[in-house]
Amino acid sequence: MSDARVKVVLLMGGRSSEHEVSRSSGAGVLAALDSARYDVTPVEILRDGRWHADGEPVALAVGADGAPALMRLAGGAQPIDVVFPVLHGPYGEDGTVQGLCDTVGVACVGSGVAASAVAMDKALFKDLMRSHTVPQVDYIVVHARDWAADRDAVRERVEARIGYPSFAKPARLGSSVGISRVGGADELDAALDLALAHDPKALVERAAIGKEVEVGILGNDVAECSPVGRIVYDAEWYDYDTKYLPDMASVEVPAQIAPHIAERVQQLGLEVFRATDCRGMARIDFFATDDGEVLVSEVNTIPGFTPTSVYAKLFEAGGIAYGELLDRLIALARQDFAERGRYAS
Repeated sequence: MSDARVKVVLLMGGRSSEHEVSRSSGAGVLAALDSARYDVTPVEILRDGRWHADGEPVALAVGADGAPALMRLAGGAQPIDVVFPVLHGPYGEDGTVQGLCDTVGVACVGSGVAASAVAMDKALFKDLMRSHTVPQVDYIVVHARDWAADRDAVRERVEARIGYPSFAKPARLGSSVGISRVGGADELDAALDLALAHDPKALVERAAIGKEVEVGILGNDVAECSPVGRIVYDAEWYDYDTKYLPDMASVEVPAQIAPHIAERVQQLGLEVFRATDCRGMARIDFFATDDGEVLVSEVNTIPGFTPTSVYAKLFEAGGIAYGELLDRLIALARQDFAERGRYAS
């Protein structure tokens, strides 16, 4: 009797600075997928870009019967049904792996090339939000070439448009890597030097005073929003250590905010999901300011995926357990792949 289990390739690791975070996400997904329903092959992308599964190198292949396949292991090609990428940052969350899946013809959990690329690039994302008149934190974009050519001109732009306190961050990175709080003009140079060491494009954003809240989105053309969560931490800002060291931060779900603010966050979450043409999943972060504004911060097309990660906690509070959440994401990916196949030339 043939194995009717869904064949899943679980991608983790990757070339970005978020490699270890991705491995933790992958371990969480691997432990939760029901082995009676799924035949899972974990594939780690090493820091140098090589793909490995069980110590064996992986290459692209097509199955002997012509069916799509994504890997060639020691014994030959193994056709698969869906790729589940839990890759964070460049070379995984930015449309590159999504395009690879499109090229070889296999379903991929989450958003496609365009949405992934735009969401990864905070500058492009913010420009898109501006075109949709979505309220957001004010910002300027700083390119490494401009910073190298005329630092005084950049300093003047920051002073005139953004002011202090502010935040400098790489445009295409996550997990708070390379981000600095800029308390005054004397701290700007070091902050931009750090951000531009990670990416040739950076942002300087005005600091928003208020609560950091977020929602999860699940779906394709029809999507649902999780309850609103609030990130609670005892630090000056939500930096890398606060985000990942034990007992430094917690998620308050549902967030203790006014009902009309929570409703506005959920409304904007769905609006952002549609505007960026996301598929499957997203976690969308906001600032709920002390004066009652809700400002979008960013969208994460592949959020953290351990059972204790924010995305999972948000939907658990909404009645969707971690295992069910994974089941639905895989089903959504396969559904979207089948529907898009109708338009293939």
